[in-house]
Amino acid sequence: MITLIIVIAVAGAVVLVGFGRTVRIVPQARAYVIERLGSYSRTLDAGLNTIVPFIDRVRARVDLREQVVSFAPQPVITEDNLVVKIDTVLYFQVTDPKAATYEIADFIQAIEQLTVTTLRNVIGGMDLERTLTSREQINGELRGVLDEATGKWGIRVNRVELKAIDPPGSIIDAMEKQLRADRDKRAAILTAEGSRQSQILTAEGAKQSAILTAEGAKRSAILTAEGERQSQVLIAQGQAEAIGTVFEAIHQGRPDPELLAYQYLQTLPKIASGDGNHTWLIPSELTRALDAFASGFGDRRTPGAAVPGPSIDAPEPGTRTAAAAAPSANGHSSRTRGRGSKRTAGAGQEGEPDRLSAVRSTADS
Repeated sequence: MITLIIVIAVAGAVVLVGFGRTVRIVPQARAYVIERLGSYSRTLDAGLNTIVPFIDRVRARVDLREQVVSFAPQPVITEDNLVVKIDTVLYFQVTDPKAATYEIADFIQAIEQLTVTTLRNVIGGMDLERTLTSREQINGELRGVLDEATGKWGIRVNRVELKAIDPPGSIIDAMEKQLRADRDKRAAILTAEGSRQSQILTAEGAKQSAILTAEGAKRSAILTAEGERQSQVLIAQGQAEAIGTVFEAIHQGRPDPELLAYQYLQTLPKIASGDGNHTWLIPSELTRALDAFASGFGDRRTPGAAVPGPSIDAPEPGTRTAAAAAPSANGHSSRTRGRGSKRTAGAGQEGEPDRLSAVRSTADS
């Protein structure tokens, strides 16, 4: 009895173990590679699967999801012999579990080494500046080479990214100085451009201001000249009218020589009233005017009788009278004045005292 129970227990245990080794539940996005008696049998997909216990075994459990692998910084030499360290990030996915299991021993390590060698080949043909500015080109070239190489491994490389490019410290300092110099240069250029524009605008404003000022001064000068011209015309017209009125009044009054001589005598003190008039000349016609003035007053006081004192000779034929000599005193006829001066010089030496006495007697009367 006891033996039977033991046998049944052993048989049940064997059945349970065999059932557990027969049934395989594969998770989603996973694949199991099955070997039978040491050789590839099949690939189990997600879900409930059965295998032959003790004959079939699971060779590899493959993750079919897209995986991300970050590689350590790798030193790479550029075309201009500068060593830079580059960090890469790789996105790949297993598309064939059988090839990924049997075609390559460790596809992760293989992808890493292939990435490093391809990166060195690509960066070796670029200088540092191009390396820093051509990430898209580097990513595209890396992805093309890796995808072609890993296709037979059952792996598809979806994306390759350069996470960091670290130049040497001295190069970083030089780049910072260059960048600072470029910024200072651009700032100086912008400042100079602004100053140039400001000076141009200031010059344009000064030019316009000068033009407007010149135009204003021109118009002001024209208007001032026009006003002065009108003023001079009006003054000349007034003087002409005044002269015409005086001339007409003189002609209408018909002045005699005595009146003209009297006006002549009244004008002489005004001539000598200036502070600077220390010496002044009397024209030769003055004596004739005084003669006419004295003779006129003498005739009025004692008509028909001779004036006491020396008589004034009558002017010679052809000589000018005092009324006719007055225009010569204003400078209208220099030649007549010269002749009168000569005659006065000849006759004034003899009869000058008599003429002055006649003038005094006339003034007393």
